[in-house]
Amino acid sequence: MIRAAAVLAFAASLLGAQTHTMGEGSHRMELMLERLDGNTWRGIDPGLVLNQGDRVRFKFRTNFDGFLYVMNQSTSGKYEQLFPRQDTGQDNRIAASSEYLVPATSAAFRIAGPAGHEIVYWLVTPAKLAGGSAPAPAPSGGTRPAPVLIPRCDDTVLKARGDCVDSSAGPKLIPRGEQIPAHLADPFSKGPSDLMFLRQKNTAVISSPEPLKGPVMYEFRLAHR
Repeated sequence: MIRAAAVLAFAASLLGAQTHTMGEGSHRMELMLERLDGNTWRGIDPGLVLNQGDRVRFKFRTNFDGFLYVMNQSTSGKYEQLFPRQDTGQDNRIAASSEYLVPATSAAFRIAGPAGHEIVYWLVTPAKLAGGSAPAPAPSGGTRPAPVLIPRCDDTVLKARGDCVDSSAGPKLIPRGEQIPAHLADPFSKGPSDLMFLRQKNTAVISSPEPLKGPVMYEFRLAHR
């Protein structure tokens, strides 16, 4: 599991607020996975298979104002909310062009637990929630069946670079029929799913061809031995 792991909570309808963007065109989200190398944080391939004890974090940035929720399901099946941290009163509002660290209240995630894929859910909305406040997080310590997919090295990448990269890891749309936490199901069903995923060096770019008018959710599969 990722200690101090992240879990996403989101709910319900949106207010008809207008969104400020940096310019015309698509809404864009940039997500980078970093690993601590000595005393230096370095961006790594989103599909890199991590080792026990590795310390990692995410950097997140958008070109629009909105609200962010992040949630993790560990390989042990446990899930909990990471962003915003309810115990600190952390604000989940995000501003265009600003960079956010996840987790924001801890130095890093420490990789531990059974080998497999952590599933980190990212829910982003351009408008305030009805009622103007964040929803209650999932019950602390809650569990559901853990992913059973075991990381595998992509031989092509391995031969070219010497890295163990799992092509099934990294950011992607949530597969149809995948079980997700119940408190995410309603907003997820109402949000658009027409997202594009690109990679620019070690940065994953998630974009919508149209400005977001409702919540979107995607997952980041974090592979480790």
